[in-house]
Amino acid sequence: MTSEQTPVLQIDALSYGFYGQGGLQSVVRDISFNLHAGQCVALVGESGSGKSVTAAAVLGLHDPKSGARISGSILLDGQAIDDQNTAQLIDIRRQSVGMIFQEPMHSLNPLHRIGKQIAERYSVASGQKGKHRERVLQWLDKVGFADPALVIDRYPHQLSGGERQRAMIAMALIAEPKLLIADEPTTALDVTIQAQILELLKQLQQDLNMAMLFISHDLRVVNQIADHVVVMQNGEIVEQGDRKHIFHSAEHPYTQALIDAEPSPLRTEPQGSGAILRLDKLKVWFPIQRGVLRRTVGHIKAVNELSFKLANGDSIGIVGESGSGKSTTALAILKLVEFNGKIEYNAQSIAAVKPQRLHELRKRIQIVFQDPFSALNPRMTVASIIEEGLLVHTRLNAIQRDEQVVTIMKEVGLDPHTRHRYPHEFSGGQRQRIAIARAMILKPQLLILDEPTSALDRTVQKKILHLLLRLQERYQMSFVVISHDLAVIRALCHQTVVMRRGEMIEIGYTERVFQSPKHDYTKALIGAS
Repeated sequence: MTSEQTPVLQIDALSYGFYGQGGLQSVVRDISFNLHAGQCVALVGESGSGKSVTAAAVLGLHDPKSGARISGSILLDGQAIDDQNTAQLIDIRRQSVGMIFQEPMHSLNPLHRIGKQIAERYSVASGQKGKHRERVLQWLDKVGFADPALVIDRYPHQLSGGERQRAMIAMALIAEPKLLIADEPTTALDVTIQAQILELLKQLQQDLNMAMLFISHDLRVVNQIADHVVVMQNGEIVEQGDRKHIFHSAEHPYTQALIDAEPSPLRTEPQGSGAILRLDKLKVWFPIQRGVLRRTVGHIKAVNELSFKLANGDSIGIVGESGSGKSTTALAILKLVEFNGKIEYNAQSIAAVKPQRLHELRKRIQIVFQDPFSALNPRMTVASIIEEGLLVHTRLNAIQRDEQVVTIMKEVGLDPHTRHRYPHEFSGGQRQRIAIARAMILKPQLLILDEPTSALDRTVQKKILHLLLRLQERYQMSFVVISHDLAVIRALCHQTVVMRRGEMIEIGYTERVFQSPKHDYTKALIGAS
């Protein structure tokens, strides 16, 4: 075999486990696949299938002192990972491997500018000390920033989600690694930004002749980027093959279930009566202040002249790119930001609600936030997190609260026996379900869902969407759904509002918007999905 034919990554009979209370608990069992230069291999499967554990093993991130046990062989660029000492592993990782993490806001240092963090990665990989400003600017340009000179001196919180992901890609690739591991790199991105990031990754992979291990639960994304697909379930490979074979001739029932898990459109038109929520010419403008005296020199028009009506028991979806004003609208409904215009809940002005009455209002209006890891208190058990609303808004005793926690955990697909664990002991998808359970335990009249399924596998997502629809019908709840996933909007919402740069550019029955969009921007969003 020539050097050109030698795989960049060879995994043979890899098994991984750790010792717990019940003895050795196997996480990955006897998996094998190869990854060549210029090739993209996708690991797909539900949360807990072993995808990210496999990536951690490739990087040699398991700690034998923690009770982890690993067997089989991993060859990275011809070198056995399990034979390396710590110093050698660090050299291999910094010189040969780049990593894009799922949530860039958690992976970027909030105290350092973007340019410094990217330059540091190059310094570590190359062994050349210095600021490397010109090289950083070149890579910021390569990953699609219109003005790299402006971005290089910004902090992570000053960038949008798509911009932070681009910065992470620049950091991962600036040393031109032989292997790129991309762990859910587009999960939280809008469909148009997602398409741009996937195209960017494919182009950079071609330019660098780089091997890419792409980890995702979103088969639509995998179908756009992968050459070879490895399907994992419960730590085992159940099927693998080239992309066309997997998507057109899948043999294993689990693979077929993943492919068939696309949410079904909600075919009904609005059925509710009255108006539980009414927005009339809503404005949320943030002042731009400059100078020593912090004088207002302009405004960021996050939401401008937004109007719509939501009936009892119906759902309305708000779609648009990052910065379009979707989440700001939700914050205004909850009276968490100052606003002008009218917001009425059950014909009552939100603006007129006194501070002492907000307690009752927020019992009836709940929200599921986009990032459950940030929204869940890491020092509280899951039971304490879910029952918090009951403690604040009811007089139930401890036994009654625990009964309701158990019931709602079952409804959202969580094992009630895990309720005394902490958030870090759950997968990303499980944490999202915990957040949904916390919001729904009070059975609110209005539920705001801000990207409620962005971290969920398609099969789990479909179950959660069906659950939400059943609960809506049972309790006559109304939903405001904010999502970049148009399939979720189509499955949950009777009406759809399309926003761009704070303005509403289109509104109508969901199927009408999807089947006959009027605005070019709406057409672009639907086309990118």
